[in-house]
Amino acid sequence: MISAHLLAVYVAALIVVYAVPGPDMALILQTSISRGVRSGFAAAAGLGLSRATHVTLSACGMAALLRNAPWLYDAVRYVGAVYLAWVGIQIFRSPGFALPANARDERETVSASSANAASGEAAGAVRPLRAAFVKGLLTNLLNPKALLFCSVLLPQFVRPEAGPVALQMIELGVVLLVIGACFDLMYTVGAARIANWMRAHPLAQTLQRWTFSAALIGFAVRLSLD
Repeated sequence: MISAHLLAVYVAALIVVYAVPGPDMALILQTSISRGVRSGFAAAAGLGLSRATHVTLSACGMAALLRNAPWLYDAVRYVGAVYLAWVGIQIFRSPGFALPANARDERETVSASSANAASGEAAGAVRPLRAAFVKGLLTNLLNPKALLFCSVLLPQFVRPEAGPVALQMIELGVVLLVIGACFDLMYTVGAARIANWMRAHPLAQTLQRWTFSAALIGFAVRLSLD
């Protein structure tokens, strides 16, 4: 087991990393502000699955493969940069906010006239959540730096004399996922609260879209150049 002191240092390091603005934070804030809490949670779930994948791949040595095969690292990096730029452009071109969840529910209740219509509306409500989940998954999964980050950070807190290395890696990975989820949920709830004010201010909505679009495109450029 990892000592309490070492674990505290590890948690502090994660808090610093997750507090630094990045594409994950930008995506969570944009999704939560424009689409609401449920879509924000869906994007956070996608990010969580991607982080779990990175931790697993790091433990299996995939990060070492990326370091030793520059062409593979570059391929993943460029694909990730193109995807981030695409998401940024989609945000820039997106319309204003959707109706708040309660208003949308009321409209759906009034307009639903049959079981088939209700089924179609339910399917329509699931699609945006699925899209938000996929965006969260791919935004992080196609960032090779996230994988390399796991491969560099986690081994620094492993002590062979403290027990099986695999169990320590699992413990560190779980802590990483929990801390990341806490930050994602905090950003989601906070951004959704801001959205309640922004819905009444169209200019603020436009500035918000442009800001997050520019941020994601900027992250894409930085990823492609690093």
